Amino acid sequence: MRYMMFVAIDPEAELDDPDEDNIDEWVARHDASGARVIGDRLRPVDDATTVRRRNGKVLVTDGPFAESREWIVGFDILECADLDEAIEIASQHPMARGGRLELRPFWTDEEPGGSTA
Repeated sequence: MRYMMFVAIDPEAELDDPDEDNIDEWVARHDASGARVIGDRLRPVDDATTVRRRNGKVLVTDGPFAESREWIVGFDILECADLDEAIEIASQHPMARGGRLELRPFWTDEEPGGSTA
């Protein structure tokens, strides 16, 4: 099952510890196992653009959609047997201690609302 893992900063989290928080090791381990399909950092929230369509008009605004102290700073797509495996992998990510990780499963073709393509 595929999961999108959103990586977000948390201003109230613990400080980074370079001895424990090596993202390169986490990436290499989970790339090698095949659990990490793709992932990357995102540009700062100041570079965000929000797009909406209202009453037939496209509205484009600079910045994030919501005012928040927690911002998504990266993402990873994980391929896991189940949620327990995704949680285990996420718990090893350096930002699990210094930020916040959100796991969200992809729809499957078999589920209502899943892809019909």
